[in-house]
Amino acid sequence: MSTKTQIFFTGATGYIGGAVLLRLLDHPTFASSEITALLRKAEKAPAFESIGVKTVLGSNSDLDLLEKQASQSDIVFTCASSDDVPACEAILRGLKKRHQATGTVPILIHTSTNPPPGVLTDNARGNYAYDTIYDDLNPDQLETLPDTQIHRNVDLMVLAADKEGYARTYIVLPSLTYGLATGKLVDLGIQNPHSILIPMLARISLSRGRGGMIGKGANRWPNVHIDDIGDLYIVLYDAILEGKAGHGREGLYFGENGEHVLKDISIKIAEALNDLGKSSSREPTSLDQSDYDKPENKWLMYAGGNSRCKSNRARSLGWKPKYTTEDMLQSIKGEVQYQVNRKVTPITVQ
Repeated sequence: MSTKTQIFFTGATGYIGGAVLLRLLDHPTFASSEITALLRKAEKAPAFESIGVKTVLGSNSDLDLLEKQASQSDIVFTCASSDDVPACEAILRGLKKRHQATGTVPILIHTSTNPPPGVLTDNARGNYAYDTIYDDLNPDQLETLPDTQIHRNVDLMVLAADKEGYARTYIVLPSLTYGLATGKLVDLGIQNPHSILIPMLARISLSRGRGGMIGKGANRWPNVHIDDIGDLYIVLYDAILEGKAGHGREGLYFGENGEHVLKDISIKIAEALNDLGKSSSREPTSLDQSDYDKPENKWLMYAGGNSRCKSNRARSLGWKPKYTTEDMLQSIKGEVQYQVNRKVTPITVQ
């Protein structure tokens, strides 16, 4: 049996998962660890193996495989779906088997999400902002969240595993994550370098020939740069290995460095479209129902919800995010330029 620390990783080709894995490759423990990534596409396996990461072929639907891999692992990073109940159940079954077989307590670092859509999201539809700001150092406040909040079902399963004692669990909740992911995984073509929400709004706005916003765009969200959220996982990982990180109900870690009003994003998109000659107006207008009805925009309405939080627990471990809300707003023109380069065809706005 290998004496190396066995790490199982899901979501390695994703935007956030790739950023985390990239940092694990450079971590001091990499030489004494054996990382196995779950892959859906066999053609990406050689690239992963070239950087010293083992692979298994499958998806979150392969429950027996998830259970088996978790049962053989000391540490599991889940950076794929945030609300896949069967997949989470399978991984937890595997971790329980690991505990029963070895007497050790394996570690689960799970990725939930804040916006969009996230555990703090309401149904404002862009029409108002709420005043509550959730603090990850206040587990009593977090436990007031209804069990029906999106992703909360899986979060509660993860928390229950810690309470039962067969796993030590940690939940990271990224905010609106922005910026272009870079590094060797992107260079090898095995990581998605793009976020979701800002590119989606940019694409929709370009297709309608004018900046678009959800309702009045009055709702508020926190934001975090992809490099900062990747760093948060490593700060947390170091603290876990040193026995300094809260777990279970005291192990929820928001990732944020400032917040914004959604309309500010829509304004920046409208201004970029105008600067690039793709719109005659620098002011956004509310999206139409037809925009929400398109299958590719299925998460769009959630973008009109509020989600306000402070990542005080992450900062207490030494996390020091560098990028600000202003950096996020300044990045938007590049996202719009990317959509223009993809040749999204505008339609005429009457």
